[in-house]
Parts: sequence; structure tokens; C-alpha cells
Amino acid sequence: MRDEPLSILLLEDDAADQQIVEREVRKHVRQLALTWVTGRGDFERALRTFPFDLILADYKLPGYDGLAALELARKVAPRTPFIVVTGSLDEETAADVIKAGASDYVLKERLGRLAPAIDSALERQRIENEKETAVLALRESEERYALAVSGANDGLFDWDLRRNRVHYSSRWKTMLGHEADEVGSAPEEWLGRIHPGDAGEFRQRLDRHLRGSDAHFECECRMRHRDGTFRWMLSRGLAVRDERGEAYRMAGSLTDVSRRKEAEERLLHDALHDSLTGLANRALFVDRLRQALARSRRREEYSFAVLYVDLDQFKVVNDSLGHLAGDEVLVALARRLETCLRPGDTVARLGGDEFTVLVEDVDEVSQALRIADRIHQELRPPLKVRGHEVFASASVGIARSGPRYADAEDLLRDSDIAMYRAKRRGRGSSEIFDVSMHVLATTRLKMETDLRRALERHELRLHYQPLVSLETRRIAGLEALVRWQHPERGLLLPHEFVPLAEEIGAIAALGRWVLMSACVEARRWQESVPPGSPVAVSVNLSARQFSQSDVLALVAEALERSGLPAPSLRLELTESALMDDPAGAAAKLAQLKQLGINLDVDDFGTGYSSLSYLRRFPIDALKIDRAFVSRMDVEVEDREIVRTIVTLAANLGVSAVAEGVETAAQEAQLRSFDCPYAQGFLFSRPVPADEAPGLLTTWTLHGRG
Repeated sequence: MRDEPLSILLLEDDAADQQIVEREVRKHVRQLALTWVTGRGDFERALRTFPFDLILADYKLPGYDGLAALELARKVAPRTPFIVVTGSLDEETAADVIKAGASDYVLKERLGRLAPAIDSALERQRIENEKETAVLALRESEERYALAVSGANDGLFDWDLRRNRVHYSSRWKTMLGHEADEVGSAPEEWLGRIHPGDAGEFRQRLDRHLRGSDAHFECECRMRHRDGTFRWMLSRGLAVRDERGEAYRMAGSLTDVSRRKEAEERLLHDALHDSLTGLANRALFVDRLRQALARSRRREEYSFAVLYVDLDQFKVVNDSLGHLAGDEVLVALARRLETCLRPGDTVARLGGDEFTVLVEDVDEVSQALRIADRIHQELRPPLKVRGHEVFASASVGIARSGPRYADAEDLLRDSDIAMYRAKRRGRGSSEIFDVSMHVLATTRLKMETDLRRALERHELRLHYQPLVSLETRRIAGLEALVRWQHPERGLLLPHEFVPLAEEIGAIAALGRWVLMSACVEARRWQESVPPGSPVAVSVNLSARQFSQSDVLALVAEALERSGLPAPSLRLELTESALMDDPAGAAAKLAQLKQLGINLDVDDFGTGYSSLSYLRRFPIDALKIDRAFVSRMDVEVEDREIVRTIVTLAANLGVSAVAEGVETAAQEAQLRSFDCPYAQGFLFSRPVPADEAPGLLTTWTLHGRG
């Protein structure tokens, strides 16, 4: 919660959206003064009349848009942070908004990001103000100027406009790779190094400031380094004027912002691309699919198709060769998929082993089938992965555009349905979606019915994976993992039925069974294993379970009925479940904590946790998501993320648990970070309940080399 007063100008034409945005802001700002305007005229009058700390603006307005509002704000209040809050924004427009000077953009469907975006924008502005103050502090004093030059990390310049000579500091020159005697004092030493694509805007901004139109000069541009490459530089300065208001001198600084620009570009790219393969992600694919739908409505002759590509038996690769090898296979297959496309087509990775292809300008469905055949042919040659030959195939579902489709997700759904039908036909098959696919609907209905009856038929099982102390190699507890012993399909893992349980409203009953059964089995182990054995059990609590009002009563009942001591139960909640409603989550966690149980944050690092709320949560451990752990011995960024989370946990006074540890190298890295606990296949795969007491009796796990 921000305690300082905050004045916000909100440009929003929809009253309902205005109330939603204001309500979201008030959750995080104690003293809010919000001025609401609906159109250009009121917006300009407000800007020119009152100073504001922050501007929030919708992008799509009647007769007006966010870019025009941003341009006006840059002229009237150039130092005021500007955030676009809109219902939708495509990739190109989002890039234009950021390039035009917006601090950030937030989609209305993800208003949970608004408070962090506001904090970040205000903090950046505070830093910018401090830098500007430092520039304005430069004066004629040669002694003070020399001290500033010698001590500043930025390059400094002092331009004598009347003599048209510029003094460049040594740092200014070295930033561009030059020795002190390699740069003269002509303005062209500076202006001539600016990238041709940026030179026009640079000179316009410089001229506006020298004429007095802009209060200060600031421009980001690319400048040529001595090695021939271009670096992003931020030039800032302030003119000194005589009694007639004419500029006769200008002093300022040059800051290398290449890393920040690269980070911004990387963030924008990462937001719309899959981090593993570099392909478009679901968000970007759906956006392009919506654009294709819009074109098909405008142009009757235009049609397209969506191909849903799912690798066959990819789980076998992961289980036999490991997830890192599986990732290598996914990357290689992504490159092969790209070769199957025509210019203008789009391939995306939705997640796991699922890919989608948008095929533009499809006159006949046979064209889409030919691309599907090309995909099958490209996947046929074996891949060499870590000394093994891997043969890949895929099932492809095809859905062609038509008048019945109004939403991109409907096309995705139907191509997905067609893919599952292709998968049932056998490996390497393709199938075109047909609205008469009743067989698929019947199959899904049967699966739903089987799942609803699974509890009655006692088909659910619990497997347990040990949590191990990295210091002693002793077991510190067991995590309960649900399995479904399906009478026809065999043992099913959670991802094969838990999402379906959430869809059909069976997750509450499923979660209740898991909690009750785990507590009962843990209590039984305590009575049967030698005294002092580490019988603590961890149970995952779904977001839907946590949001229910009876969760406290449910946990209390499980402890009472099983007789399990409260400290022997650990509840694991995902980061996203807690951050949906941080204030409510904190209150509910406090109530659960009063029962005496332990609370862990699962899959930590994958969400958007607020550190201020994290400190308020009465948690006992952060479980580091396996995605970071699995890549930390090959990706520096992932390694640093793991190290940071371990340090964060220590600073918060809680434990850190690394999930998905599969190699001795990963274990060694975790030990070097002083990570106290870990779990993963290196130590033990999940075992059935009847094998768990044997693990507890051995106490110590040595892992695989």
C-alpha cells in the first residue's frame, strides 16, 4: 500500500471501466486524488491546469487514441509518467506505444499488473528527476566542473554555441571507444556519429530546445562506436540563455543505455514468444488469429486454416532421456516446423509439446493438408540427441475458417478436437475438423463420467516423492502426488485429469480426498516407522480449493479425523493462487497458520509476487519452480534466478526447496547456493504409498550420479 498522496489523471470514455480502474488503484494507494476525463478537450485542459503525478489513458477512444494522448502529454507534461490501460493491444501497437514514450501498458483483463506498473513508472521517474537535477547542477566553475567530469560515470559535454566548439569529457570519448586525442571539439564529432535513422529526430529535439520550445533536451539515439557498431545512447542537456533568452551555451551528459534498450526489446519479445523455441507464444498466435478472422470478415474471398500439431508420445522422450533432452527435441522440431511454412504463415508453441500453425490465404483445404503432409515428412528423419536417435511424429488437427467462427479460441478448440481424433487414428496422422464429430464429444463425456466415479470406485492413488536435506541427505518429508488408476487407460498423471476435474467442478472433491488420504497415511506411518523418522507430508492445495470459504474447516477436519499432528502437515499453494487476491490470501493464510500447520509457496518464480505482500504471508518455505532448476546448469539467467530465490528465502527467514533436481551437477550448484532442501528424480521418483514407509525407514537418499 502506497502511503504518499498520489494525483492521477485518468482518460477513459467508459464509466464502468473508469470505476474498475479506480477501484484497482485504490487497493494500493491510500491517498488518491483521481481526475477523470472522457475526451481530448477535457484531457488537454486538465493537463494545462493541474500538475499530476501520473497519467492513465485508454488506447481506443471515440475520435482519439492513446498515441495522440501520449503525444500531447509529452508536450504539456513531459516528465509525467504515462501508462496505457486498454482492453486489447496488438504487438505492433504495443511497440509503438513504448517507443513513443509510454512507461508501460496494462491490459484491462490483467489489472493485477497495474499497481506494479505504477510503482515502476514512478520509481523510474524519480530516478530520472534525480539525474536531471544532477545535469542542471553543472555550472561555470572550472573546479566543480573538473570534479564532475572526473567522478561521473556518464560522458559529459559543454557546448559553446557562439564559438560552435564542444568540450567532450574523457568518459564521453571512451564510451564510444576513442582515446582522448582521437576526438576533436567540433559539434560534428557528436552529430556525425548519430545513426542516420535517428539523426532527424535528434536534430529536431535539439533545435526545439535551443529555440526555447522545450524546457530541456533529451533524446535516445544510436551512436557509432569506434568498432563500427552502434550503441544506444541517451543524450541530455540544458541550454544557458542570455538576457534576451538566446542560448549561448549548453551542457549535458551522454549515458550508455544499450543494456536497457536490449532488455526492453527482450522483454517485449519474451512477452510474445516462447522462451525455449523462440516461436510465437499463445498470446501472439491468438492475436494474429484474430487479425486473420477480421480480414476474413472484410474480404469474402479470404480464408485461412489453423493446424494444431501435437507430438506423439513425447512423454517417452522426457521419461527416458530427461527433460533437458526433451527440450532439445522441442527446439529441433520447432526449426523443422519453420521450414514447412510459406512467407506470411505463423507457427507457435502453445506449451509442452503442442504447436499451432496459421496458414494464410487457403483457397482449398487441400492446401492445408499439403502443409500437414510436409510437416509429417520433415519430422520423419531421426534426431540425434545426446547420443540417442529419436524418431518423432505428430498428430495434426486442421480447422478451416468459415462464417461460423466469431472467436479465435473457437478455431483453436476445433483444431485441437481434430488433433485428438487424429491421435486416436494412430501416430503421424492428420484430421480435418468436422462439426459432426460426435465421437469426440462422446469420448470426452465418458472421460468426465469416469472421473466423477473415480472416487466412488476407489481408483485414485497417492504416490509420494521425498524432500531431501542437501546437507545431510536425509529425508525431511514426503510430497503427496495424486494418480488415477484408470480401468482402461492405466495409471494417469495429474496433468491428464486434474485440468478436466477443474473444468467439470470435481476439483473440490478430488482435493478433499487427497488431503484426507495423505493425512491418514502419514499418521499411519508415524505409528509404524521407527521413532524419530521424518514423517511430514506435503499436500498441494489448488487455487480453487484455496479460494473456497470452507478451506479452513476442511484442513481442521483432516487433522482431527486422521490424528496427524498439525506440524506434520505442509500445504503447498502456487504463487499465482496467492497473488489473485493478496490481501485476502494473507488473511486466509494467517487463519490456516493458527492451526499449527506449515505453509509453502509452490512453483515460486513463475508468477508476479509482490515482495511487500510476500513479507506479510506467514509462509515457511519457497519451492523453486522446476523450470529454473532444470536449466540452471546451462542458462546463466536461470542460475541467477535460483540463487536469488534462495537468498530471498533466507532473508525472509523461510526455507528454500528446489524442485525437479535431476542431475548431480544441479545438486552441486544448489549446495553452492546454500539451498537447504531439494526434491527430484535424482533422489527418488514418486513411489506408491505402500513403498513410502521403506523410504522413511532408510532416512537417507544418496541419489544417482
